[in-house]
Amino acid sequence: MEAYLLEWAGLLLRWLHVIVAIAWIGSSFYFVWLDNHLTPPTDGGLRDKGVGGELWAVHGGGFYNPQKYLGAPPQLPSHLHWFYWESYSTWMSGFALFTLLYLFNPKTYLIDPNVANLSASVAVLSALGFLVAGWIIYDLFCRLFGKNEKLLSATVFALVVAATWLACHVFAGRAAFLIIGAMIATIMSANVFFWIIPGQRKVVAAMRAGEPVDPIHGQRGKQRSVHNTYFTLPVLFAMLSNHYSMTYSHPDNWIVLVVLMSAGVLVRQFFIKRHKGVSDPFYPIAALILIAAVIVWIAPNFPPATSSATVENQSKVAVNTAQQNFAEVQSIMQARCVQCHSAHPTLLDFPAKGLLLDQPEVVKAKAQLIYQQVVQQKIMPLGNLTHITDEERARIATWYEQEAQSSNPSVNSAASSAPAPTQGK
Repeated sequence: MEAYLLEWAGLLLRWLHVIVAIAWIGSSFYFVWLDNHLTPPTDGGLRDKGVGGELWAVHGGGFYNPQKYLGAPPQLPSHLHWFYWESYSTWMSGFALFTLLYLFNPKTYLIDPNVANLSASVAVLSALGFLVAGWIIYDLFCRLFGKNEKLLSATVFALVVAATWLACHVFAGRAAFLIIGAMIATIMSANVFFWIIPGQRKVVAAMRAGEPVDPIHGQRGKQRSVHNTYFTLPVLFAMLSNHYSMTYSHPDNWIVLVVLMSAGVLVRQFFIKRHKGVSDPFYPIAALILIAAVIVWIAPNFPPATSSATVENQSKVAVNTAQQNFAEVQSIMQARCVQCHSAHPTLLDFPAKGLLLDQPEVVKAKAQLIYQQVVQQKIMPLGNLTHITDEERARIATWYEQEAQSSNPSVNSAASSAPAPTQGK
């Protein structure tokens, strides 16, 4: 019952996180777009009131006329909408989900003994340390180099690269990608909490008091807001990557993450410039080149094609050998997999994913899935709680190759040549 309720908690938290993230990112994208589409007002009355830019838009059957004041409007309205709960809700729901799935299950999700043999407490504290240290170092860089945007951009990029390398050499690949995404998301939300909103409150307070407004608050807020804009697409990729193990299971997974996040920055830059009326094809082309390079680089090695006669002879041998090896694979399933995947699992209250690996027909039907999860990507068993060995993975790989050939002689096994990638180095 407890596992069932935790599944529901994870589902509802993930749903909430996506909803509030859409609201935050949507409002962020909208205001960047709006700033870049404002035009000087033609109405002299608006100019006299201090309006520096306006936009006419139609949406949902209505007309809208947002206006931006260069300074304080003649009369500050009593009610102002503050865009901050979208940010706070996104971070809080994301951290709650991260806690439920990763921090409460460090041996399953955070730790990979092939990367670093950490204790559960060290893994949890290290994961939290990335979130805190990432913000502190980023904020220090902004304070030191804030007046030199190019230097600041270079140091922030170096921070992300160094953190990515370190995370991928400390945590399991899946967790490492998510932690980097969470670190950058923490920076984004902290920018709102510590700089953007406090600066806006000081500006509003000065306006209400009839005092001169210090422009530094607007400058700092704008700078941090621009940083958040460029962080958005890299964070989204890092958060989505945990569903695609071919990225985080590569031996040089940290390079994979850095390159794909860089592609996200290039895409964002293209749209920012396009909002200003400049369509520079360099940025999307460069992003596509980076993505294509990663796809080619991490692709598995497929075997060369063989003649039909050779395949037929090989398949006859494979049929006999696969039958002999299947009993051995079943014993591995019993020792390493049925604790979660069986009619009566011992580590869960119900079969994970509804997969019953204590049934021979299911093992054969799911041979390709087993091969991908256990041999190629090495993400099963989760956290290797049942201590499957590399030799046992190799036996499953051999059986799968023979099973694939015996069941379909015209298909060359994808398991033929390259060794399975591991997480980290």
